[in-house]
Amino acid sequence: MPVRMELRRIIISETREEQIIVLHEVGGNRSFPIIIGLWEAMAIDRNIRNKKTPRPLTHDLIENVIRGLDATLEKVVVNAIQNQTFFAQLVLKKNGAQVTIDARPSDAVAIAVQMGAPIDVDESVLDAVAPPPGAGPGS
Repeated sequence: MPVRMELRRIIISETREEQIIVLHEVGGNRSFPIIIGLWEAMAIDRNIRNKKTPRPLTHDLIENVIRGLDATLEKVVVNAIQNQTFFAQLVLKKNGAQVTIDARPSDAVAIAVQMGAPIDVDESVLDAVAPPPGAGPGS
């Protein structure tokens, strides 16, 4: 069962390779941190700040391809975790048909932020990484 999330926080450190984005459950208490690369973090930050580049970067290119094919990005879903690696999908719609594309969560979130699409995380993934609602230290 997918859980709707929103980007709550982005932590960028230019002195480290790993950056962090934090997704938070819409209408709930659960948070879901994801470690991402610097370039993906900067792409997300650039879109949040509505900064444009003179030429399309990779996530711009993906958006242009989706729109150029007359498809829409319905949502992105972080749908699995295997060996401490998260998996995600872009869920596209074209001519009434749904098409899912495998993606890294960092790219999927960057594209969702750029295109204004919802972000979902499967309940099983949240259960694997996030404490249950209301759980605090020592519970």
